[in-house]
Amino acid sequence: MGRKPRPKQERLGEKLLQIRLTLGLSQSEMLNRLDVNDLIAYNQISRYESGEREPPLRILLQYARAANVSTDVLIDDELDLPANLPSPTKSEGIRRKSPARRKQH
Repeated sequence: MGRKPRPKQERLGEKLLQIRLTLGLSQSEMLNRLDVNDLIAYNQISRYESGEREPPLRILLQYARAANVSTDVLIDDELDLPANLPSPTKSEGIRRKSPARRKQH
């Protein structure tokens, strides 16, 4: 029996980049802010933001904490980040007006 790869979140990299830029941080500064220097090198941040690689759960959790959003907001392609980051209150995201179209495989 073959295993299918799990579906990739299409907007995850875009959201991670938006968080870093909105916080006004370089990739090295983001690595320090996430407090994951022991897990990855700063150049991994670029791979996550471009969608080339998916970050481990611990790193996703740290991004969510830095932005003060639920991890659902990062993972769900149909949710947008709030306009202000870090969010003044824990955000559950903003439902997109036009839902993301899912690719049929």
